[in-house]
Amino acid sequence: MDQFTINLLFVGGSFALYFGIAFWARAGSTKEFYVAGGGVHPVLNGMATAADWMSAASFISMAGLIAAGGYANSTFLMGWTGGYVLLAMLLAPYLRKFGKFTVPDFIGDRFYSRTARLVAVACLIIASVTYVIGQMTGAGVAFSRFLEVDKNTGLTIAAIVVFFYAVLGGMKGITYTQVAQYVVLIIAYTIPAVFISLQLTDTFLPAIGLFSNHTESGIPLLQKLDEVVRELGFRDYTADVDNKLNMVLFTLSLMIGTAGLPHVIIRFFTVPKVADARWSAGWALVFIALLYLTAPAVASMARLNLLTTIYPSGPTEQPIEYAERPDWVQTWETTGLIKFDDKNGDGRVQFYNDTPAFQEEATARGWEGNELVVNRDILVLANPEIANLPSWVIGLIAAGGLAAALSTAAGLLLAISSAVSHDLIKGSINPNISDKGELRAARISMFVAIVVATYLGMNPPGFAAQVVALAFGIAAASIFPALMMGIFSKRINSKGAIAGMLAGLGCTLVYIFMFLGWFFIPGTASFANTPDNWLFGVSPLSFGAIGAMINFAVAFSVSSMTEEPPKEIQDLVESVRYPQGAGGAVDH
Repeated sequence: MDQFTINLLFVGGSFALYFGIAFWARAGSTKEFYVAGGGVHPVLNGMATAADWMSAASFISMAGLIAAGGYANSTFLMGWTGGYVLLAMLLAPYLRKFGKFTVPDFIGDRFYSRTARLVAVACLIIASVTYVIGQMTGAGVAFSRFLEVDKNTGLTIAAIVVFFYAVLGGMKGITYTQVAQYVVLIIAYTIPAVFISLQLTDTFLPAIGLFSNHTESGIPLLQKLDEVVRELGFRDYTADVDNKLNMVLFTLSLMIGTAGLPHVIIRFFTVPKVADARWSAGWALVFIALLYLTAPAVASMARLNLLTTIYPSGPTEQPIEYAERPDWVQTWETTGLIKFDDKNGDGRVQFYNDTPAFQEEATARGWEGNELVVNRDILVLANPEIANLPSWVIGLIAAGGLAAALSTAAGLLLAISSAVSHDLIKGSINPNISDKGELRAARISMFVAIVVATYLGMNPPGFAAQVVALAFGIAAASIFPALMMGIFSKRINSKGAIAGMLAGLGCTLVYIFMFLGWFFIPGTASFANTPDNWLFGVSPLSFGAIGAMINFAVAFSVSSMTEEPPKEIQDLVESVRYPQGAGGAVDH
């Protein structure tokens, strides 16, 4: 049986499972559509949260970025993990105590303002749409390879699939679909990692194999990797970063952006009570850790496998001839995600860091420029092929990569649709809308959101994980401060909260758009996205932390100069801080 048929069986089988679950658990009311009826078991909710959390950025792109940048890109791992802990400890139980469906619900009631609710809706939609772009980018990469179509066709297929089961099932269907998707993606991620760890280190557990000896050379794996990349002009894989400020701000931006993500927060409303929300958070952290402890090993081993494939006799020897390139390279070339340009006409594949510092060595070896471009997002998906693993493992990782992208995309679409239908239409425009009308509005807004995300996903402003990092920065600058101040400060009033959200969001968006294109439209950037142009060396991916500081500063300043919140609002804040005894989520 050929590889394409095996991929179809694995991917088709998993899709049949998702569609079956969505049909079985289809939503019949707004409560089922928004919070799955509020009766999900904490362990199942933990699995669904983990699937919602571990998106295409985690499954497909994070390891690719770590593989390309080494220690410097471990900030993705640290920021996302730390952010989830922050969310579980500081926000989830308190918001669950409040008992509303959505984040704009909380902000609108806590800051006793329809304007605050509308600003929160805008912040949520901007962050979520940006995040969906990253998911659709990852899904397009996976579909393009395993269905052997071009990236844009793959992205369109992904959009149709996720739209079908998200619209049909709402949160109820998405929850149980995500449980299945977690099982698929964690098996798909760990099995190839175990195989590759055994190949390279004779160690069964990848996380331990990362710090074990490389079987062939007998030296530590990371030392071997450092030697290989150094010989090709790259900086050491384990090298420290030069710009500590940017690293700290980026990690902080990911952390607080994580804690402000609406599609994760809403998951804590699907369980019966506050104690279950805490247990859900704990279980989700366990399920997340299974993948995140494996990701650094996958990244390191993928980088080493890629380089030893191109330089089978070592980095100081001749690279492989292009005509003898492995089958997996030929397959990925058809997707456009691997590109070869024989600049010196010798028929061999020169892959190195084409910089002035390495120019003398490159000239001495007869090289006239780097000839191979490998999209970072493909490394995890290509890893089993690079390591010559069995065909069924490749089919399994195909299903896992798609599960990761589609699960998060579904959660984000639900957050967007609930913001439009529940918070904007029912909360502000037409409070008397019927349940049936609200469901229809939610499904229409889902359709519009996925069309926009699909279009932008065809021309994304970066790799999947980088686009997701932008979404985290937007959430960090706008939503997280409002939630924190709403829970822990009785003095912040509606004027302060609105001014803070607008200031944080506005500054962050302007800074991002200047370097990545206005509204992410290609070719519209005001400045080249290089460290030389960044303000104080702070990249657009890191600016969310500064945006959050601006949000806090403006909110406290404006609140201190205006009237205190009403007494009943201050009492509400006091009651929310003691998250015992909350009942089901309510629609009011």
